[in-house]
Amino acid sequence: MVIINRMSYPPESANQMAKRFLEAPQIPDFMTRRGPYVGSNVSDGITIVAFYELDNARLAEGMEFIGNYYTMFFGVPGFKYEITPHFDVAEGLKMLGMG
Repeated sequence: MVIINRMSYPPESANQMAKRFLEAPQIPDFMTRRGPYVGSNVSDGITIVAFYELDNARLAEGMEFIGNYYTMFFGVPGFKYEITPHFDVAEGLKMLGMG
């Protein structure tokens, strides 16, 4: 499975975000991060997306880590985030009783 994370913030907050990112804890061994990838657009400002791969059995631990990770950025003006777990098609079918 994968947990997809998106965050955004205005360009004026870039220095604060960068400082906090550099102080962030290491990713646990049971997770593999792809990214973060940086982009931008007029409505959201700076956008960042990251993908965390992990076993389904560790979902609760993974969500807890990521939730705590994002609290580091609380208080940065304009900071927004979204954390969404996604299952591959086979896993999704099993959840529907079809796999």
